[in-house]
Amino acid sequence: MSEVNLSGMTALSIGRGVTLNNASELEAALRHIGATRYHNHHPFHKLLHSGKLNKGQVQAWALNRYYYQSTIPLKDAMVMTRFRDRATRLEWRHRIEDHDGDVGSEGGIERWLKLTEGLGLDTAYVESTEGILPATRFAVEAYVHFCRDRSPLEAIASSLTELFAPSIHEERISGMLEHYNFVNNDTMSYFKRRLTQAPRDANFALHYVKEHATTPEQRAAVCNALIFKTNVLWVQLDALYHAYVEGHIPPGAFVPKEG
Repeated sequence: MSEVNLSGMTALSIGRGVTLNNASELEAALRHIGATRYHNHHPFHKLLHSGKLNKGQVQAWALNRYYYQSTIPLKDAMVMTRFRDRATRLEWRHRIEDHDGDVGSEGGIERWLKLTEGLGLDTAYVESTEGILPATRFAVEAYVHFCRDRSPLEAIASSLTELFAPSIHEERISGMLEHYNFVNNDTMSYFKRRLTQAPRDANFALHYVKEHATTPEQRAAVCNALIFKTNVLWVQLDALYHAYVEGHIPPGAFVPKEG
């Protein structure tokens, strides 16, 4: 890896001046992207995890994040349609089950609604998505469109933020339970379940891209897909910060009653 200059990956894309010659260099580049661009660095998350937000601001975060969470099965169904390979579809299918659940079993969307209910939000209002920020809707829909329109390799690569998810979930669980008296172990059950689900999903996706990205151009595309996904997550927090920390709530968006 010594001959690969990773500094260029702080730009919008990695293609300029960075050549990834093998799978090991690809993995190092992906982990560099996560270390520098994952949304755990965003100021809104730092406020959330350190107890610096009021209840209304936490409600706004949970409400907007619901749109992302509830769209993940649609995105994953889109990814499945890209593959004629049955084994890949079987592997990917459990992601939909993880979020949607099954008859008699709870999924991630239901666990997220436990959080919003525990925060005092009306479930019908949350599910309607009427109060989400425009940037939330645009970012999430852009993610679905990316998985529909780009190559199957890029669609899988865009999920690799899951490599870095367990650390942010651990930080969120401990920080929110410590600092907010309006959350408890039950309302945080979504994040606890993802501590085991996310590594399993990430390991498959990482193995897949390392095996199937066989040229420097394909490896660059994989990295840029991950950069795109980190931007999808980051811009949602930008919008939350602008609306609910700086106070510029757009017309029609959720207005907290508390705080």
